[in-house]
Order: sequence, then structure tokens, then C-alpha cells
Amino acid sequence: MRIVVKCAGPVLLCLALAACGAPPPRQSAPSGVPAPAAGTRTQIPPPPVPPRPATRYRIDPGQSELRVLVYRAGPMASLGHNHVICTHELQGWATFDGDPSAAAFAVTVPVSGFVIDDPGQRREEGGDFADDVTDEARSGTAHNMLGPALLNAADFPALTVRSVSVTATADSFQARVALEVAGHASVLVVPFTLDRSPRRLVAHGELTLRQSSIGLTPFSVFLGALKVQDELRVKFKFAAVGGA
Repeated sequence: MRIVVKCAGPVLLCLALAACGAPPPRQSAPSGVPAPAAGTRTQIPPPPVPPRPATRYRIDPGQSELRVLVYRAGPMASLGHNHVICTHELQGWATFDGDPSAAAFAVTVPVSGFVIDDPGQRREEGGDFADDVTDEARSGTAHNMLGPALLNAADFPALTVRSVSVTATADSFQARVALEVAGHASVLVVPFTLDRSPRRLVAHGELTLRQSSIGLTPFSVFLGALKVQDELRVKFKFAAVGGA
């Protein structure tokens, strides 16, 4: 994603999950590799079908949230902005009967649903996000975030998270998950807490994630004088209802 320069001149940076300002030029497809046809768009894949006969829950998007915090870096970092990227448009399922080793879940996140630098969310994140971001900058960020240089929404309209295994710790849980984003696949370990009530599960968690670990490259210009940190902060609340 791009960092908006807070002075006259062109937009300079492309952050890992979004960009502010004018989009970078589209790169030509490598020789022998056909480019996607203009106007085509890959359909968002549905979440995998949950296993049976485990107790099943459906992800409730109205009560769920995925939030990503992206930070500027480098000697010229003061010329840019940190960014808050958030979505409630989550789809998926979870299964849980009380035994963590038998639990499973899958979440699909349409990338077009990300909201960039909502003023209220920036206030919630405190002083690192206190500066104002213009509507033009937010629009440019969203445009570039979905473009071929970053999330490539035309070919990869959703990112997916799927459990590989779930284990219990002393006071929380830990999931080993398979993540697919913009055509890159990786496996992560994600700690979380779980609130369970009749017909409802709520998982909360927060982790630090390196862009390079999920196949994305932090952008930099001016020989690294203005760049973005490799590390992202990811916060999530996944609420699931049903239990049928």
C-alpha cells in the first residue's frame, strides 16, 4: 500500500496491503504467459464445506472483524502515513464440540470489502494514527490495494484462512493455519482466546506478521529512506453462530 507524502509532489510508496495516491504502471505479462482478459474477474470461492457430524457454526460477519495495521519506516517516515485496513465482510464456518484437537474452521475474506483509514478506527488505534488522511488518499489506497501489484483482486478476489490443527494452552488456544493471499500460500501459528456460549463462539486474537513470510514484499524508495515496515499488526474477532 502506498504512503501519502504530506507535502507537494507525487505519491511515493506502495505498502504491502494497500496504496495511497496514483496507481503504479501496470507491468506487462512475462513472455509466454497470457495476460488476463480485460474486464474478466475471478469469482470468489465459497468456504470449504465443514466436516460432519461435528457441531457446526456459521461465521457472523456483522459481529466479526479483521483489522490490519501497517506502519511507515525509514529516515523520511515522517512524510508518510500509517494505515488502518479493516473488513467485516467475512464468510465461513467453525466446528467445535469441546475438544480442541477436533476443532476446525475456514474463513474467506473478499478483498473488495476492506475499508481504508476509517477516521473512527484510526482514533481507536491511538497516537500512531492521529494524523488525518484525505478522501483522495483513501481512494488511491483502495485502488492500488486491489491492483495487480498488490492483492490483484481481479485474479484473487479473496484471501482464505483454513485451520490445519488447533491445540489448547494453559489459558487460551493456538491454531496452525493455512493462509492464501494473492496467489501465495503459507502456514502460520495464530494464538487466540475463545468465548463459548450456547449456539455461539467468539475467537479473539492479535499477532505480528511479516509481509515477507506470506509472499509479499515491503515497498521502499529513495534507497530505503522512505519505506514500510515488514511487520504488520493483525487483530481479529471471529464470531460464529448456530451450533446446529
